Amino acid sequence: MAGMQPLKLMILLLTLLLFACSDPVKEKITQQIPLTEQRIDMLAKALANGEVRNANLIGQYGARLLTAKPSYKPLINEFLKDTGTQGPMFLALVDRLNTVKNQPQMFESSQAIYDELLNLYQAADPVLYSDALSDPLNVLADMSDGTLPRVNAMSKAQSMSANKAQDFGTGEQLIGNPSYGSWTTGSNGMSFWAWYGMYSMMGDLFGSRRTSYNDWGRNRNYSYYNDYGRKRYSSPDQLRKQNDIDSRTKKSFERRGQKYTSTYSKNRTGASSISRQSKSAQTSANRFASKTTNKSAYAKSSKSAKNASFRNSKSTTSRSFRRGK
Repeated sequence: MAGMQPLKLMILLLTLLLFACSDPVKEKITQQIPLTEQRIDMLAKALANGEVRNANLIGQYGARLLTAKPSYKPLINEFLKDTGTQGPMFLALVDRLNTVKNQPQMFESSQAIYDELLNLYQAADPVLYSDALSDPLNVLADMSDGTLPRVNAMSKAQSMSANKAQDFGTGEQLIGNPSYGSWTTGSNGMSFWAWYGMYSMMGDLFGSRRTSYNDWGRNRNYSYYNDYGRKRYSSPDQLRKQNDIDSRTKKSFERRGQKYTSTYSKNRTGASSISRQSKSAQTSANRFASKTTNKSAYAKSSKSAKNASFRNSKSTTSRSFRRGK
């Protein structure tokens, strides 16, 4: 028996060595990928079955507006995509999951991959996703000239007054949301919001002026995305770009001897009611804020990362439009 002790010791040492060399986070990733896939599939089924409240309201609001304002049809039809799986927000979740599965080298660490999978898992929660859809829903409400009530949000006049905000026109809830547009920086260093595709019609139809980041960053109004959902409904690279432009803007103001407070430093007032899940998820997301303040979770050395593009509750105003204002 004594002769067996060295062998047992060697086996134990080899086992410990293999354990030390393994990456426990990679094991978590392997377990989390199918869970996140399943959650996104469940969200798709919930949308198809009419189980996402604000997606249903987008369908109802869109139908009303198609009758009342037929000239808005191309834009309304674009918003109606958010009732199902062809909307930009849902497609962005799928794109981000595919990046994790097919391009893991784009991330700087296993932990960054795992964090992204957890963010996606939360983002695909039907209740959270419904909250996020309150932004495009309330754009449709604003397009109705007050005929349709806002949902999960105070009136525009109330929130503008509470936040001392500037009016950036119809559609302002979606400014800053990478599912609907992006910030473009000109040769003069100034950054302006550029809508994707048909969403640019908002500027044409409603005469909304060109929105500069210098103005919006200081004086924006409330939106669910910017105040509650940003860390869940953005890829790591999108978060990095947002933080970069905010930092550049702050330095630009400082060079002129002016004060600039980050547009994301505090929540704007404007949510009349949001789900408990949204509040809880925001608290959780804020714990990771330091990780994305000045860097991306994507690996900076990856050439593919450089070229990647990702388009990636009850309320006091949540009544059906059939009940009036």
